[in-house]
Order: sequence, then C-alpha cells, then structure tokens
Amino acid sequence: MPQLLKNNQLTLQLDLPSENYCFSRFDWTGKITALKYKGLFITGSENNEGDPENLLGKGFYNEFGIESPLGFSETPIGGWFHKIGVGLLKKEEALYQPGKKYQIKPAIFKVNQTANRIFIRCTSESMNGYSYVLEKNIVLLENGFRIDYKLQNTGTKKIVTDEYVHNFMAIDKDPIGNNYSLEFPFQLQPTHFIETVNPEQKVQFGDSKITFTDTIDETFFFSNLSGDKRVRAQWELKNRKKKLIIRETGNFKTNKVNLWGTKHVMSPELFFSIDLTTNTSVAWSRKFELLETK
Repeated sequence: MPQLLKNNQLTLQLDLPSENYCFSRFDWTGKITALKYKGLFITGSENNEGDPENLLGKGFYNEFGIESPLGFSETPIGGWFHKIGVGLLKKEEALYQPGKKYQIKPAIFKVNQTANRIFIRCTSESMNGYSYVLEKNIVLLENGFRIDYKLQNTGTKKIVTDEYVHNFMAIDKDPIGNNYSLEFPFQLQPTHFIETVNPEQKVQFGDSKITFTDTIDETFFFSNLSGDKRVRAQWELKNRKKKLIIRETGNFKTNKVNLWGTKHVMSPELFFSIDLTTNTSVAWSRKFELLETK
C-alpha cells in the first residue's frame, strides 16, 4: 500500500522496499513514486503507456552505480555483485546493463515512519569483501521535501561509486516543449559534452539555461553538462504556463550533470561521487522545493 506524506500544499507518495517496483536497477529505499503540489502532478513515469510489471522508473527514483555497480568488474560470470539499495545481483555476462533483469538476492530493509518523514535502513550481505549500510531519511517540508543519505562501508574493500536521482518530471502532465526552461547555477559547456542526442534540434543551450523551441517528439540526452568542472549541485525547472518552479539543491559539489528527456518527462541528474575506505561513512542530502511565479 502506498505511503503518503502530506501537508496543506504537498502530497508525497512512496512505496516501501517490498512494494511494487522490485527490479534490479533503482534503489528500493528511494521509491518516491509521485509528488503533487496543490493537486497538480509534478512527476511522471519513464513510460507514458504504463508499467504493469513495475520494471521502470517513476517519480524521484534514485540509483547507485549506473555505469558499473559495486564489485561488478571483479565478479566472475555466475557470481554475485552488489547493487546498493537493492541487494546482490547475479552476473551473467561481461557487460553491465542497467535495464537488464538480473536475478536478485534482496538486502535487509528496516522502515520507521512518523507523520512527516520515512526512515529506511538497507543492510547488505558481505560479498567479495564488500558490504555496507545505507540509511535514508525522506522528510516532508512546507514547500517541498528533503532526502538525507548516509552510506557506511562495513566491508574490507573500498567503495567507489556514485548516486543520482532520475527526476521523472512533467508539471501538471504538460508535454515537454516551449513552456519549459531549465536553469543551472553554472555555465553550460556544449563543446565538452561527452554525449549529445538531439535528433530534432529542439533543445537549445544558452549560457546557463536550456530552452525548447517546440514540443519534443524524440528522446534527447546530454552528458557532462558542466564540462567536468566541479560545480554547485542545483537545477531549476520552470513551467511558464503553470507559473511553477521545481528546484533541486544538493549540499555537495558535482562534476557530473546529465539531462535525459522525452515527450512526456525530463530528468536533470546531479551525480554525487562516493569514495569510502573501510569503516568510514559519508552523508549527503538533496532538497526539492516548489515555488510559484507571477
């Protein structure tokens, strides 16, 4: 049954670790499926046609190690590797594929809920020298919410990975197009993008702002928006038709910022880098705010 955190303006809907989405990609402690502001949906889903098997992303799903999960490269074919926030996945081939359906041995999850927050702890098995404890507080605020993370390395090997939130957003289900603009607190570096997918040439880049010349029909993607420079972790998505802004701010700097989108949702992604020696931990947070414009 979906869990709700609510106040006079906001409704945040979450699924607990054992509910609905139990696929091998996104973090099971972070299944924020939907956000509504004054009755308007702020988020959507990866697939606009629905997801009856609960295999795809939605809302504010997050992920650890999209390119190479913890211990994957050194795990032999047939062995098990960690996907942080999920459990152990069985390695079946040499190349990791985020969208592949892997066999899963789930981690151990503990949940505690109060009126305005949900706390989830994920404790892993020990495998190939790696183990960890992930703790997450999802806290409802007056005009948004905050996600507080803590990752502890309880194994004998160093944990090197990253984490991001996919942010499947469309304000009041408005299709992605010229009602939207996306702004960053740093200069965009198109000549240093690692990957550029802009088949319709409808995505336009200014100094720090991205705009759209028309409604999007084809999927777009851009990586390394800051040109690998360490920058303030923030983006601000504005919809001029609905006179509404949603902003994400991390309490960290990032040198990896990506943008993915399609006709019905877009996803600016701020990556947090993790490098943990044994018996150490790291904490970080992300705050999401809703603001009205004139």
